[in-house]
Amino acid sequence: MITSQVAPGTDGVAAHYDDLDQYYRDIWGDHLHHGLWRFGGETTSQAIEQLVDELATGAGIAAEPGLRVCDIGCGYGGTSRRLVDKYDAKVIGLTLSAEQHRYAVQQTSGRDNPKYLVRDWAENGLEPDSCDAIISIECFSHVADKPGFFREVSRVLRPEGRGSMAIWMAAPNASPRAVKWLLEPICTEGRLPGMATSEEIKAMIADAGLIVDSFEEVSRMVRRTWIICARRLIWKLLTRPRYWRALLDRNFSNRIFIVTLFRILIAYYFGAMQFGLFQFQKPAAFR
Repeated sequence: MITSQVAPGTDGVAAHYDDLDQYYRDIWGDHLHHGLWRFGGETTSQAIEQLVDELATGAGIAAEPGLRVCDIGCGYGGTSRRLVDKYDAKVIGLTLSAEQHRYAVQQTSGRDNPKYLVRDWAENGLEPDSCDAIISIECFSHVADKPGFFREVSRVLRPEGRGSMAIWMAAPNASPRAVKWLLEPICTEGRLPGMATSEEIKAMIADAGLIVDSFEEVSRMVRRTWIICARRLIWKLLTRPRYWRALLDRNFSNRIFIVTLFRILIAYYFGAMQFGLFQFQKPAAFR
């Protein structure tokens, strides 16, 4: 487990996304997550939606309309809205960020599905066995109590309910130099309490009484995301003065994430950082 040098807490995570709100949406859009280039020829929009659709399939959402779904770490709500519009799911989306929540609610045009809440998953308030499926895209690294995350999943999922997650991971063979100069700074600058390996995550899932159905490491299929982001950021720096003002503003604590973007890109290409897709289920006879 790679850990942050400074524990951010949920307030720190929320502040990170609130501070960078306009920049994240300007550079990447409503879906604040990687694209998945499964075949290589997809457009950026297709790759972004493809990641959502593969996770929806893994969680059983695509096969059965009307499922009760919790989108943990829903960001701007793009995934939640796609699950409603394409799969007729009934979705609750949770985010820590007030700015993300504000934007997500604006996009629903008064509809109550999806329903967005500013709420920590550790204190989600959902009833036991109240969800047919769980989906979570790139939220897990922001979680401090990672085993507790899956215990809550076990509590909220109904028996035979399914979960599907996309997770940032540390490579098990990352060198000490990569840990020092890439992974630890990524955790600290990105407000990530820790970044686990795939085997550590599988163990946490099993310890919570859940069954891992499948795991796929897809780093090579998602890392193009950061090349695109880097190009867009460079273009913004060349054409938008407010980007330079933010970069030079010493009072803007999250300006360091401009550097973090390039650290992540390097970490992927040197194999220090990985991206995993996990599918799991709650057994019918849950212990």
